[in-house]
Amino acid sequence: MESPFSSPAEAALQREAGAAGLLTPLADLDRVYELERVVGFVRDLGCQRVALQFPDRLLGDAGIVAARLEESTKSKMFILGDTAYGSCCVDVLGAEQAGAQALVHFGPACLSPPARPLPTAFVLGQRSVVLELCARAFEAQNPDPTAPVVLLSEPACAHALEALATLLRPRYLDLLVSSPALPLPVCSLNPEPEFLECFGRRFPLAPGRCLEEYGAFYVGGSEASPDPDLDPDLSRLLLGWAPGRPFSSCCPDTGRTQDEAARAGRLRARRRYLIERARDARVVGLLVGTLGVARHREALAHLRNLTQVAGKRSYVLALGRPTPPKLANFPEVDVFVLLACPLGALAPWPSGSFFRPVLAPCELEAACNPAWPPSGLAPYLTHYADLLPGSPFHVPLPPPESELWDTPNVSLITGELRPPPSWKPSNDSGCSALTVRPQLELVESSPAGKCAKSPLPSELFPHILPTHLQFPSFAASFLSSRSWQGLQPHLGQTPVKEAVSGRRGIAIAYEDEGSS
Repeated sequence: MESPFSSPAEAALQREAGAAGLLTPLADLDRVYELERVVGFVRDLGCQRVALQFPDRLLGDAGIVAARLEESTKSKMFILGDTAYGSCCVDVLGAEQAGAQALVHFGPACLSPPARPLPTAFVLGQRSVVLELCARAFEAQNPDPTAPVVLLSEPACAHALEALATLLRPRYLDLLVSSPALPLPVCSLNPEPEFLECFGRRFPLAPGRCLEEYGAFYVGGSEASPDPDLDPDLSRLLLGWAPGRPFSSCCPDTGRTQDEAARAGRLRARRRYLIERARDARVVGLLVGTLGVARHREALAHLRNLTQVAGKRSYVLALGRPTPPKLANFPEVDVFVLLACPLGALAPWPSGSFFRPVLAPCELEAACNPAWPPSGLAPYLTHYADLLPGSPFHVPLPPPESELWDTPNVSLITGELRPPPSWKPSNDSGCSALTVRPQLELVESSPAGKCAKSPLPSELFPHILPTHLQFPSFAASFLSSRSWQGLQPHLGQTPVKEAVSGRRGIAIAYEDEGSS
């Protein structure tokens, strides 16, 4: 029986190795993977080495797609089939290791800006959509022809939204069609008009209109999915959409519709619970979930400063893709925060699989920043870049003398009063004064070769003590509280004996053990 933390030894012996078979019929390869457009992209750039990035579920088609592109473009193709983090992000590091001059990304994409400039083409796929069934489902969910509604879809169904809108516009007057926020060509002389860009999509809003006025109709998903709550793209939309507006989804194959209000409520309730867990946490693990998305270093420094100002200890962990066995090695950590792209931060975590909860950066911001708006008024930001200075959603920390730091805060989980941050001056006259040791400046390398200083909390909060004075060693205190602390040497307390032969074999079956 397998569990999230272990699996039987027989599972490794029964696992079959080998290349995956062809998934898409040969007659549909050109249409599904848009090979003609990819060939034009490679020829226009004149690239001799091109990286092809496939998600795991499409690797069965990678070989034949690469062969056809090499035959048509006479360029060398490299298949990137194993990304270190999420497959929705552009693997700039893998392309650089292959010496590629451009990259073609196949499958669902978060469309996050890469950390380094690289010509990239996105092939989102073209899933078949039964327009008549979807149009009837839309009419059943939206009987009022004057109500404002936005057409949304999963990336593979985006090609059919304009055709669906053509069927609906004779009756519906206020219909908005979203489109994927694909990067615009650098050499474009006539850029598109100013569109609202959020959720990885562009919305052509009229002047004076806002997205909060619109309901949503989402085309995507599958009835065969065991748990639709595990779709990160739909979760991003449900969490960020205006709570008072209707939101329904439609299966593109059968036209079956579903009201997503209940699912959105479950997601928001879960996120509020995670914010409370972050407020109660004393030790926070910051998981590096991307190295290829822009401003990830700046976001990591922001989260470290945020936890220190809130009186919490933080550890930065670079573990690749987070799995339950990896995170179970850090039992002293109370919560983990995954610094990743919008889809990676909301990746499907099966219930009860992780020993500690995994949060998104927005939830840590809501837990540690007392100036953050209360739940229900604050937007749910799925991209960590929206939390950084320069973003319209950035909320700076209040000054040390602000009353927000002294507001009583009661845990909704334990019912206890949370203590104020440890850097707050104590009113107890009996406490001894501590001398602050000068801190070293943190520097990090930048792409241009210059050194950029990372902002230190002490520059904004001079009352904050250094980490070695502000926090005890939580790892040491956690170890001392355990009943078994490892092998004890007991130096000088054991008699000296001659070395003897030990047990032979492997742990699963030693030679002196009988077969069972």
